[in-house]
Amino acid sequence: MTNDEKSAAVAGIDQSVGDFHYPEEYALDAGYGLTEETLNFISEAKKESEWVRDFRRRALKVFNGKPMPTHWASKDLENIHFEKIRYYLAKGQAPQRSWEDVPDDVKKTFERLGIPEKERKYLAGVEAQFDSEAAYSNVKEELTKQGVIFVNSTEGLREHPEIFRKWFGKVIPTSDNKFSALNSAVFSGGSFIYVPPGVKVKHPLQAYFRINAENFGQFERTLIIVDEGAEVTYMEGCTAPKFETTTLHSAVVELVAMPHAKIQYITVQNWSANVFNLVTKRGLAHEGAEIRWIDCNIGSRLTMKYPGVIMKGRKARGEVISIALANNGQHQDTGAKMVHAADETSSNIVSKSISIGEGRATYRGLVHIPKHLKGCKNNTECDALLINSNSRTDTYPAITVRGNQHATQHEASVSQVSEEQIFYMQQRGLNEAEAMSLSVNGFVNDLVRQFPMEYSVELKRLIDLEMEGSVG
Repeated sequence: MTNDEKSAAVAGIDQSVGDFHYPEEYALDAGYGLTEETLNFISEAKKESEWVRDFRRRALKVFNGKPMPTHWASKDLENIHFEKIRYYLAKGQAPQRSWEDVPDDVKKTFERLGIPEKERKYLAGVEAQFDSEAAYSNVKEELTKQGVIFVNSTEGLREHPEIFRKWFGKVIPTSDNKFSALNSAVFSGGSFIYVPPGVKVKHPLQAYFRINAENFGQFERTLIIVDEGAEVTYMEGCTAPKFETTTLHSAVVELVAMPHAKIQYITVQNWSANVFNLVTKRGLAHEGAEIRWIDCNIGSRLTMKYPGVIMKGRKARGEVISIALANNGQHQDTGAKMVHAADETSSNIVSKSISIGEGRATYRGLVHIPKHLKGCKNNTECDALLINSNSRTDTYPAITVRGNQHATQHEASVSQVSEEQIFYMQQRGLNEAEAMSLSVNGFVNDLVRQFPMEYSVELKRLIDLEMEGSVG
């Protein structure tokens, strides 16, 4: 039995669930390289307003003027060749509201990934993005009657400019970093959500992002605004087939929680090992509001992602729950950023990483509590598990607390699964792969329980697959 077959037997699913693609037939292709002509092509394809075109042009100048980050980023970034990437590919059709109207090849892709089934079972709304544009977008009728908006970003810009423009680029400025500038120049797709005051969306909204093409960059832009006293849970899943060439994913996600609102944003990514996953995510929490990021990073060649919360209002709360798994040839550089900007704000960071083979996991965190504030609290926990002697983990917590009226605590641990522990479990009837999976799932179990059931089951299966052949 091959390793792939043993993996499937252990997990009960096909290891290559996301490793497929269909022949490329695109009506709209901006070609290779990033120039002002590329931006013009995107704007023409989307029929954008002049202010959006100006926004893109200014962002391109910022991107060209910023050097590649070197003071904290992986040297692997040098392997990104921006002139060899395609920045916009689309079928040329508007997103469909009926699943039957989705183009056949796109429909087959998402049916293999189980999207229609998930929508029928437990979702209040779903969006499916294929390369640069959404192919399908639908929200339950009862939510529409309550005033909930859930569309792709192109529709948000065009149909709801009075809400969209007010917050667009305000939480994450174009100049925040080189890759937020890149996204601002070529963004396409992503979700726009608005929840009116007092509306509590009972079931999750979900988006699924699929990269199908080779030498491609996906640059979705998501903006979620939850008005006073309202609540929403948003989930996203990500996959791409395996190519020999570099694929780039560089998203920007902005969350706005108005007073006493709650946003929960859940990500489970399973990118293939050729993907550079360079994402900027940040939320702004007003008085009494809560923003919670639950983040799982499996796959990709390099992930650099640090979800953040700016607690702008009194008694606002921010939380990041993070799981990262780095296998051979992978570097998961993940963490969180918490900025306290009002009295009695609180933040919580819990990060767990697993390094397998020669995989590398890095926690990079920032907590800032200024001197003039009162009664702020922070808890930071960073735990790492090493599977092999060549595995690597690094922790870079930057916690700045000024004044004497705050409470903060930091805990970090590094442990290794020993061959004796695996041997012990094998003596009780488990095979090697089962014993390793049990050890790792036990390590992350308290965090996995934070995920909705459908995602927690999938997460455990993905971990099982990654564990195959990891000891020995």
